Parts: sequence; C-alpha cells; structure tokens
Amino acid sequence: MDPLTHIHAPCPVSFFRSSIDTLRPYVPGRQPAPGARIIKLNTNENPYAPSGRALRALRDLDPDRLRRYPDPLGHEFREAVSEVLAVDPTWVLPGNGSDDLLTMLVRAATGPGRPVVFPSPTYVLYRTLAEIQDAPVVAVPFGDSFTLPVEPLRAAQGALTLVANPNSPSGTATPTDELATLAGALDGLLVIDEAYAAFADDNALALVERHPNVVILRTLSKSHGLAGLRLGFAVAQPPVIESLIKVKDSYNVDAVAAHVGSAAIRDTAYTQTVVERIKASRTRLAAALRTLGCQVWPSQANFLLVRPPAGDASRVYGALEAEGILVRYFAEPSLSELLRITVGTEEDLTAFLTAFETILHDASTRR
Repeated sequence: MDPLTHIHAPCPVSFFRSSIDTLRPYVPGRQPAPGARIIKLNTNENPYAPSGRALRALRDLDPDRLRRYPDPLGHEFREAVSEVLAVDPTWVLPGNGSDDLLTMLVRAATGPGRPVVFPSPTYVLYRTLAEIQDAPVVAVPFGDSFTLPVEPLRAAQGALTLVANPNSPSGTATPTDELATLAGALDGLLVIDEAYAAFADDNALALVERHPNVVILRTLSKSHGLAGLRLGFAVAQPPVIESLIKVKDSYNVDAVAAHVGSAAIRDTAYTQTVVERIKASRTRLAAALRTLGCQVWPSQANFLLVRPPAGDASRVYGALEAEGILVRYFAEPSLSELLRITVGTEEDLTAFLTAFETILHDASTRR
C-alpha cells in the first residue's frame, strides 16, 4: 500500500507566526526553463559573459576546496574588494548575493517597534524582509519624478532606512550630497543599496568613512554578469560589520563564489568595457522608445522604466510574452501603467523594438 494514502488533509492549525501565515512573499521575475527560446529582459541580468579571468578561475578551481567548508568570512573575496575599492578588508562583509546582506541587516537592526523605512515604489524585498521580522514598515511615496523624499525619510527615523540608488524600478539616482544629508539626520542605519552603481554617474562609497551609520551594498549580479553565482558584499565601519557577522549564516559564501568572484572583481578593465557597452545600448533604447511615443524615465541603471503611449502596460506585457519576449510588469497601483525593460544585447533590443512597435501599431489601429 502506498504510505502516502494515509496522509490526512492539511491541518487547519498553523505551525507559524500569524505574520508568516499572512505574508505576501517576494516573487522574483520569471525565469524560463533552461534552453527555452526567450528574449529575457525582465530581471536586469547582464547580457554578456563574465570576465575571462573569472571563467578560468572556475575551470582551475582546486577540487579540494569543494570537499572542505569554505572560509566563514570569505577572506579571499574581502581582500579582492579591498584591493579594488581601496577599503580595509575589515570594512567588507561578503554575502550570498546582496539579498543575503539585506536579510542580515533587517534581522540585526529591526523587529517589533523598530521601523524599516524606504521610499516607494522600490525593491519589493525590503517590505517582505521587514514583515518577516514583524517590524513596522514606513513606505514614503516617491513623486512622479522619483526624486528622493529626503525630509519624510528623515522624519520617519527608522531603525533601518533603505535607499536603492539607483532606484529600481525607476533607474533614477539621488545625488550623493542628498544621501549625506539624510545620513547625518538619522539615528538608525542608512543602507544605500548600490546594486546598479556601476552604471551610474556617481556612487556613495565615500560616505562610509564619514558616517558610522552608513552601509553600502554591492553585487556582482549586474555589472559582472554573475547573477547565477550569488555574490554580493557590504561596506561599513567595523562595528557594523562585526554586528552583522553575529547574525549571518555560518558559511554564507561558498568557496566557488569567493574564488570566482575575486577574479571577476579584479578584472576592472573588462567590467568597465561591458558597462560602457550597456550604457550605450541604454541610450539608444531610450531614444527609440521615446520616438515611439513612450515616456521614459532617466535611468542610471541597466534598465529603463517605460510608460507605453496608451498606458496599457499589462496588455503590452502579455503581447510581448506571446512573442517570446519577457519584460517586467508590476501589478500594483503606482506602477500599473509602466514596464521595466532590461538593457539586453543589440540583437535582443532590435527584436524587442520590432515586436514592441508592431504591438503598439496594432493597438492604435483598433482604437
């Protein structure tokens, strides 16, 4: 007899906190099956191959490193970041992607009565992580221009204030002097999430030395083409790093990621070449979309936030998906008329624009 036939229907009694039962989980962008013929412009991955140095490091990895536990603090990668960014290794903490570091920060700094504050709309995971910790959430609305609402963020006085810069999904960036003003006005931590900083005109790394409450987050997922490796890092003053070490998982960065990531981050010339290529494609894509009548926000990331001429983003998203092209649609009120489009290869963008123009034309002829 199949032992599963004796399993009863799910018990109505929950084993979890009520906040977990009602939690709306973060839903990542759709990942098609391996080998699927899809033009993927929905999750801001780098469309180009990782550094050749990184690929050689992967091929030449000592197999013995797979048998042993990795260095719990990822010293190999800390040293690489120190070399490239000219910061002391003790100011650096690697993570399993920058999401892992966000989890540590929310876990260590927030909870009931300790608010998490961020401008909105932004990276949806911020809210999810706060709700997991039963922390109050203060989402301060952006205006239509996505200018950072510095004064309301200051007034909220979060235990943890999160600012994605450049912001996602808008791609807009806040000047460093405004972030410095905010840092100086907060009693809690200010986390500046710089996942897309490589594509921007400036970054806020220098604020870490001047403000003990500032944490900078970076990732190798975007500019380095290593989203599948899951490697990011925080830069902060040592007391903050030491507190985060207390709450991190034992071996949160594996040996492969630390080794390959070290080679990738040191290959600065290759990274800069790829970044400049993506920025040039971003400029051409924005111009083409504006020619088609779209509103396009000024982006300093590797994606564009776009309003189709009729604001019918949901319909356009579905029509593109039917053509095998994935972009990102956020079904929430403040973004319901907008699409986020990753900057892909020139070939991918040409195919996207051809399909997009046809979809817009078909809609206009039916009206």
